[in-house]
Amino acid sequence: MLRWVLTFVVIALIAGVLGFGGIAGAAAGMAKIVFYIFIVLFIISFIMNFVRKV
Repeated sequence: MLRWVLTFVVIALIAGVLGFGGIAGAAAGMAKIVFYIFIVLFIISFIMNFVRKV
């Protein structure tokens, strides 16, 4: 999933440099969504791992 975040960030940066505002905004939005999903899953995994060890 982290690969998707990096992919959308790179697309957003390239589109931003080239001046494609709509594409850059969409790619940045997708990168944010995937990043937040990744963070939530990471926190859930961390908590479940901690609970399992106790």
